[in-house]
Amino acid sequence: MSDQLTLSAEPRERAGKGASRALRREGRVPAVIYGDNKAPEAVHVEEKALVKALMTGHFSNSIVEVTVNGKTERTLPKDVAFHPVTDRPIHVDFMRLSKDATVHVEVPVVFANEEASPGLKRGGVLNIVRHELELICDANLIPDEIVIDVTGFDVGDSIHISHVTLPAGSKSAITDRDFTIATVVAPSGMKSAEGDTTKSEGEA
Repeated sequence: MSDQLTLSAEPRERAGKGASRALRREGRVPAVIYGDNKAPEAVHVEEKALVKALMTGHFSNSIVEVTVNGKTERTLPKDVAFHPVTDRPIHVDFMRLSKDATVHVEVPVVFANEEASPGLKRGGVLNIVRHELELICDANLIPDEIVIDVTGFDVGDSIHISHVTLPAGSKSAITDRDFTIATVVAPSGMKSAEGDTTKSEGEA
């Protein structure tokens, strides 16, 4: 499970673009906390602290405890807007989580045991169709990543969601089809060789 992160926030007394620009000049990032059947709360957080959290690589899949005026809200980051030129964060949305909440998240996939894949050992290439999986998870059990074992997969084989054992507390958000996550494809050199062989046989 991803580490729990913490951020301190202060209430935003003024709204509007001008007020937001003023906050950013002071090294603050406007934000909003919403959800759990409560009124949205406009706040701002320190840019340096937010960037540090973003640099963990799992910010969007982590529970973030946001403290405002001594009161801590348990949240999940839902959207971070970045400046198109400087790439600095300019706004962030936090969704409140109830005690027994389930969340819809995108979790990265990693592939293991490539040396045990006959197709990859022969020079095949792992063509990744989905770099992340959409999951419905218990908010307390959000996985950092989903490890997919490619042992035994040969050229032409596909890895579907049905091949994946998801961790406890997680299930696929897509349930209407057995979608493809990756395929093992022949490298261009192997394809050319096979094509040349077929051509020679035809000419003979």
